[in-house]
Amino acid sequence: MTDARLRRGRGSLAVSFFVQGVTFALLVTRIPAIQDRYGISDGLLPVFLAAVPILAGVASVATEKVVARVGPAVVLRWAQPFVLLALLAVGVGSELWAVAVALGLFGLAVGALDASMNMLGVSLQRAYGRSIMLGFHASYSLGGIAGASLAWVGAHWHLSLFASYLPVVAVLLPVAFVGSRWYVAGGAGPVEEAGESKGSGIAFKLLLPLCLVMTFAYIGDSTVSNWSAKYLQDVLGSSEELATVPYNAYMVTTLLGRAVGDFGVRRLGAAVVVRGGAVLGGLG
Repeated sequence: MTDARLRRGRGSLAVSFFVQGVTFALLVTRIPAIQDRYGISDGLLPVFLAAVPILAGVASVATEKVVARVGPAVVLRWAQPFVLLALLAVGVGSELWAVAVALGLFGLAVGALDASMNMLGVSLQRAYGRSIMLGFHASYSLGGIAGASLAWVGAHWHLSLFASYLPVVAVLLPVAFVGSRWYVAGGAGPVEEAGESKGSGIAFKLLLPLCLVMTFAYIGDSTVSNWSAKYLQDVLGSSEELATVPYNAYMVTTLLGRAVGDFGVRRLGAAVVVRGGAVLGGLG
């Protein structure tokens, strides 16, 4: 594979991460507005919020089977537009069942998207022979900053959810389609890699500490993502637009960490970066 093709593949995948960052930020920073639009009670809201990652997890597992047949690039090419359309659907309806269906579809599509997107990233990293994955996640953070800023604009001008989402989806949908033309898998796929790991007899207990770190990290991440806007608006009495700011600040700091993360992995090793990140995240 030529260096030029690898660079195009890396750039197009970074765009995909950016688009997903924008999309997810537009959803989570407007949770209070979504709750008000559909009349979701405080007791029912955690059920809706929990359903999205649960469905995403189910879709991620199923995606492994699909990727084995068609490859991660094909899955990502169609999952990302579906996520964007599901976001738009969240802003269209008015009945409780409508938002339940829209968020369910969003969760399933996000699971397929996240799995295929990271599979492509891992294969490209293998082809490059050095750590580049955190650069992709930095692109996601940059998209999160853009999405949270757009959410602030929508809240400031009292735009409806549909009016806030439609222009963004109209722009990002063709961007995602065009960018998908240059997706490339840089090396052996993650499915084969998993098979090799089983053959080498790596015990699960060796992976358990890393799994625990990832579990707690995602709990913290989802807490900030899903509840920061709700907490500021309902508990601290902030305005609707100010409630979008904490997620933006969170994305700015994740961007700083991810921007230097690949350099840290190359200089210090992945284990040191994980240990340092776990301690810093725990303090946060």
